[in-house]
Amino acid sequence: MELGDHEQPVVMREENKRRRRRMKPHCTSSSFSSMELISIEFILPTSNKHTKAPEIMLLEIAGNCTVEQMKAQIWMRAIEMSQTADFYHAFTPDQFILQYQKKGQWYEIYDKHQVLQTLDCILYWKVLQKKVGKIYVVQKQKPSEEVQEFQRQLNDLIGYDVTDVSNVHDDELEFTRRRLVTPRMIEVACRDPKLYAMHPWTTSKPLPEYLFKKITNNNIFIIIHRGTTSQKIKVSIDETPDMILHSFFTKIAKKKSLMDIPEDHSELDFVLRICGRDEYITGETPIKDFHWIRQCLKNGEEIHLVLDNPPDPNEDEVQKEEWPLVDDCTGVTGYHEQLTIDGKDHERVFTISLWDCNRKFRVKIIGIDIPVLPRNTDLTVFVEANIQHGQQLLSQRRTSSKPFTEEVLWNIWLEFDIKIKDLPKGALLNLQIYCGKAQGPSAKTNLQSHESSNSDAKCKTQLLYYVNLLLIDHRFLLRSGEYVLHMWKIPGKGEEQGSINADKLTSATNPDKENSMAISIVLDKYCHPIALPKHRISSDPQGDRTRAEMPNQLRKQLEEIIATDPLNPLSPEDKELLWHFRYESIKHPKAYPKLLSSVKWGQQEIVAKTYQLLAKKEAWNQSTLDVGLTMQLLDCNFSDENVRAMAVQKLESLEDDDVLHYLLQLVQAVKFEPYHDSALARFLLKRGLRNKRIGHFLFWFLRSEIAQSMHYQQRFAVILEAYLRGCGKAMLHDFMKQVQVIELLHKVTMEIKSVSAEKYDVTSQGI
Repeated sequence: MELGDHEQPVVMREENKRRRRRMKPHCTSSSFSSMELISIEFILPTSNKHTKAPEIMLLEIAGNCTVEQMKAQIWMRAIEMSQTADFYHAFTPDQFILQYQKKGQWYEIYDKHQVLQTLDCILYWKVLQKKVGKIYVVQKQKPSEEVQEFQRQLNDLIGYDVTDVSNVHDDELEFTRRRLVTPRMIEVACRDPKLYAMHPWTTSKPLPEYLFKKITNNNIFIIIHRGTTSQKIKVSIDETPDMILHSFFTKIAKKKSLMDIPEDHSELDFVLRICGRDEYITGETPIKDFHWIRQCLKNGEEIHLVLDNPPDPNEDEVQKEEWPLVDDCTGVTGYHEQLTIDGKDHERVFTISLWDCNRKFRVKIIGIDIPVLPRNTDLTVFVEANIQHGQQLLSQRRTSSKPFTEEVLWNIWLEFDIKIKDLPKGALLNLQIYCGKAQGPSAKTNLQSHESSNSDAKCKTQLLYYVNLLLIDHRFLLRSGEYVLHMWKIPGKGEEQGSINADKLTSATNPDKENSMAISIVLDKYCHPIALPKHRISSDPQGDRTRAEMPNQLRKQLEEIIATDPLNPLSPEDKELLWHFRYESIKHPKAYPKLLSSVKWGQQEIVAKTYQLLAKKEAWNQSTLDVGLTMQLLDCNFSDENVRAMAVQKLESLEDDDVLHYLLQLVQAVKFEPYHDSALARFLLKRGLRNKRIGHFLFWFLRSEIAQSMHYQQRFAVILEAYLRGCGKAMLHDFMKQVQVIELLHKVTMEIKSVSAEKYDVTSQGI
């Protein structure tokens, strides 16, 4: 790392370690001095012995220190100055949480790694022009028995224990669970309880001509049932359910007793429900726009409705949240100007900007081990290490080939031809184990350099195992230290292939630690956390100049490239043209997938220009929604959060009916998100909590993935838990009954499968 005239951070490298030992967190102590001091009043958990009021401590905290460092400083000062110092000797800071109030809501400062000046409360106090903010130090409470029982119920419904962190190498799972509380609570608070309880299934699409021809004089007949009696009435297809109820009650005003309707009841006390279905015809939508009505017209069936009491919205009550909210600023990063080491004394540095790191990225391959060797022992093995972003390979290195034994050690650093500062968020370190038949001595040449990496190309090799590690974690921090990663096995012939292309992008590790291949690696450690800064959007003068210099011939060529089939791979020349004339390309929404696949995501300057470009996406925002086009930006080719969020933002205009059409594909697209918490995950959560019909299918799509895809179990489980915590008691009860039925069916199926034809003297066809 090049740090100019400033002191070089200490890079601690430990060459020889036991390979399966867990990584220990690397901690350093630093002074709290900073250029910006923030005055905060802390309300302590202890009381003044004389006044019995809570103790208050006023501190000036360095703006670029972390929450964890701030808590340590509070503790040290409390031990020195508090009248109840024994209390602080008896407890540690980790046993307490920090909370603040904003607009009547309690928020927790959850992320201990977050830099103080990036906290939402600090920004909020600045807006209010508060010179001194207030933070409450609160002791953590043990979950009540009721809370633990509810969590057990949720785990049973999910089919996975989301509280189990035995197979994670960071806290992203728990981090995402807390982050999704806020969007869930907002959606639950904003939804219409009456509409949510009855979830009418409607469409805004015009009535098709072939259905319109089946209607006489714009009128249809419906039969309304109440108890054992019924009444047939003629209604206009443009009437709303409320209008139909009003005219129905006017018609039977003197015959209420015949239909078992109390005299003091009116149309306001009833709703129309479809016979034999938990589906309601209600609201201000014309009756012709209800799916069930159109289905009956299409099949030439009579329309039977029941006059029913409306469902009780209280049945959709949501379990009280046991967690405070966490703000959306949670994370550790700031702008480069805040994080850079340039112009700062060593004592003022708490976090280093990734963009200050000019050295090349490298990884140390310690070795691999496998519990069971393949049958053919006459094999060699090597590790291929790739840095990739989506499907774009940024850099590649290999180890030398060695005999395939139970334990293979390399203990070698692989240096990539990409600088640390150029690593994009979402970049994966992809580690793959290849084997081949043992050759002569020449096969043992060192394959570390890129030039020699093809020396095994003549030998037939086979990919056996793979695993991925996100180089920038969910907090925007560069990974460091030792990792033992349990790898995924490539399915063999005759084995279930699953969604292998999606599975190969997972950042999860194999939970079957006893029987899986393990690879031990080391990443460089630094004396301070390395954070990827946020991008500031500024003008691109070069792009503006290029925009005005496009010859007609090139314009025509560009239009031809944009018009090509999405399945047609672009040539390097096509990509170069798209990028060079990007300000012209961005005027055409159909060009976005091709344009963004032309971006060199392994160059920080190019990524910055891409964000400048996307700030001028008016053509995209104003264009009519093309779901197929938008879905292209959510496939495996794009790992950039901003690109994917832009696509999801376009999907916000989808009606519930269309969300149902594309729900399965959207759930599958979650696999291509680099992190658990994403715009797409939040979109699915929001739409599921808004409409019970979408929620029902979302539950089963997610649950089926959890049951069969070990690669994405954790991600789908955390989204499903967030949904179940907001769907309401009625839905939870229904899901419990559905899961019980499925489990019984599964049990019966397995018993039938285990029946032997010979034992029962029946034919296989009989079984």
